[in-house]
Amino acid sequence: MDGFNTVIRFFQEGGVFMYPIVVVLALGVAIAMERYVYLTAARATNRKAWNDLLPILTDGNYQQAYSMTSESETAISKIITYGLSRLGTSSRLEDVEAAMEEGLMEITPRLEKRTHYLATFANIATLLGLLGTIIGLIQAFTAVANADPTEKADLLSSSISVAMNTTAFGLIVAIPLLLIYAVLQTKTTELVDTLEMAAVKFNNLIRRHRAKQSSAK
Repeated sequence: MDGFNTVIRFFQEGGVFMYPIVVVLALGVAIAMERYVYLTAARATNRKAWNDLLPILTDGNYQQAYSMTSESETAISKIITYGLSRLGTSSRLEDVEAAMEEGLMEITPRLEKRTHYLATFANIATLLGLLGTIIGLIQAFTAVANADPTEKADLLSSSISVAMNTTAFGLIVAIPLLLIYAVLQTKTTELVDTLEMAAVKFNNLIRRHRAKQSSAK
C-alpha cells in the first residue's frame, strides 16, 4: 500500500505534463500488444502454409498450389500466388522472381505497420518529460525570487525535486517503448527474411522440376 501511495504522490507532484505522458504510454502499449500478437500469429500461419505447400510445389503440381494460395490470406501464400500467376504467362524465371518481389514489396509495409510509432512515442515521452521539468524549474525560480531568504534553499530544492519527476517519468515510459520497438523490429525482419527465403526456394524448385522434365525427354 505504501508503494502505491508513493506512486500516486510521485504522479501528482509531477505536474500537468504527466498526463500526456500517460496517454503516450497507453497508445504505445496498445500498439505494442497488437503488433506482437499480429506478428506472432503471422509467423505461425506462414510456417504452416509453407509446410502445406512445399510437397505440392516439389511435385510440380502448380495448379493445385495456385488453388491453395489464391484462397489463403497468409503473406507467404500471396507471394507464391504472384509467382504462380506469372509462371502461367511467362516461362522466364526472372519474370517469376520479379513478380514475387512485387508481392513482397506490397506485403512488407503491412508487416511493418504502426511499429515505427513506438520509437516516435518514446521520443515524445522523453521530450514531454524535459519540457515539464523546464517549466517546473521556471516556476520554481519564480517562486523562490519572491520567497523569504531563509526559505529559499529549502523551497528551491523541493521545487527542483518535483520538477525532475516529469523527466523521470518520461524516461520510465521511453525506455520500455524503445526496447519493445527493437523486439518488434527484429520479429518483423525475421518474418520478411522468411518470406524472401521461401521465394528463393520456390524458384529453385521450379528449376529442379524443369531440369527433371528436360532429362526425362
